[in-house]
This record gives sequence, C-alpha cells and structure tokens, in this order.
Amino acid sequence: MLTVYRAAFTVYHPLMTQDEMKMAAARAALAHIPSDAVIGIGSGSTANFFIAELGRMKHRLDGAVASSEATAQRLKQLGIPVLDLNSVDELPVYVDGADEITRHLAMVKGGGGALTREKIVAAVARRFVCIADESKLVDTLGKFPLPVEVIPMARSYVARELAKLGGTPVWRQGFVTDNGNAILDVHHLEILKPIEMEAALDRIVGVVTNGLFARRGADVLVLATPRDVRTLTREAVRG
Repeated sequence: MLTVYRAAFTVYHPLMTQDEMKMAAARAALAHIPSDAVIGIGSGSTANFFIAELGRMKHRLDGAVASSEATAQRLKQLGIPVLDLNSVDELPVYVDGADEITRHLAMVKGGGGALTREKIVAAVARRFVCIADESKLVDTLGKFPLPVEVIPMARSYVARELAKLGGTPVWRQGFVTDNGNAILDVHHLEILKPIEMEAALDRIVGVVTNGLFARRGADVLVLATPRDVRTLTREAVRG
C-alpha cells in the first residue's frame, strides 16, 4: 500500500490572523459536506467556527452526531438536529480540529477533553476531515501534552505506567470528561512512531483511550496559513 498526498490551494486575503485562519479552514471544509446526510462534528475552537459556518447550510443536512455535550448544545442552538450515534447507520464525513497534526495526517487531539467520543465518531465515519491553522502542523508529535482519559480509580497507576514510557503525566485537576473520567496530560513525549505508541498506551489497564489519532488518522487536512488554505488528501493506492 502506497500513501499519496495531493495538495490543492485556495487563495484568501494575505496575512490572516489565527482566528481568521480558523474561520477560513472551517469555511473551506463545507465543500466536503454532502447534502441530505448525517455528519459527525468535533469539538474545540476551530470546530466551533465550522459549526457557525454550518448553520448557514443547515437546510441541507439531515442532522449531526456531536462528539461532546458542548458541541451538541451549539448545534441545537442553531437548529441542527442532534442524533445519537446508535441511531445512525453511517456517517459519510466527520469534521474536527487537532491540537497537532503531521504531514502523514496523524494527530494529537483531546485538549478539550473530548478525545474518547471524538475517536468513536471518527471510527464510524467513512471520511475524516481535519481543519486546522498552520500552527498545528508539526514534524513530530508530542510538543503538545498528550491527553489520556483514565478510569478515576486507576489514575495513579496509569500515571506510573506513563512515566515508564518516558512521559511526565499531569492530572488535569478539576476536570471531568463527559464520560465521568479523569484526564492525564502527558508532557515530554517525542512520538516518533505514533501508531505503535497509540497501541501501547491503550494496553495500559485503566486507560479508556488516548489522544493519538494515528491508526485512524485524518483522510483530509484543510490547513489555513496566513495567506491561503491548503488541502492535503491521503489516498490509499494498491500497487
């Protein structure tokens, strides 16, 4: 299997601010949304820009599956029907942001704490469209602390196991996920092999999931820079 990357460019006004870049990426992602479908929608600041843009075309949607309670509330406020994932047969597309993403379209997500539901919705979707500004594009994952959702009673044990892997876990005190669990943010990890690291973290007893999206990375990256929006697409080609 050969991974091929193709880039397309859409020019915007020069020297956009970070919020303008997020808005530009969100607007460009609308081109990936099919009509008369239920789509998955993520969480976070860039996803919020997308939700605002989506409100302008809500008449084209059958509904949405939200990856967090906060996203569900935003969608409802715009009059977009929110469906339970168990009632949906398929999701043609899932749109979400990232805390970090590489050119191979592996990501770190979960800065907002919704990583488990984000990973579930991404797994169901046929196509994952990541929207981001250029500050999120990195050569190696790990500068942004890696979130790990854990069962509360296992928090200290999991922290010790994470330390054995070379990370420095920090309990996100005062925060509880939508699933009622705790978050450990792991600092100082240089993630050279994200697929292997994702699997190793998931094998730790007490871990619900971790914020590495490598085994199921993005299919499309809509990346805004101060001067343009670039779309990087990964295609699997059988040789």
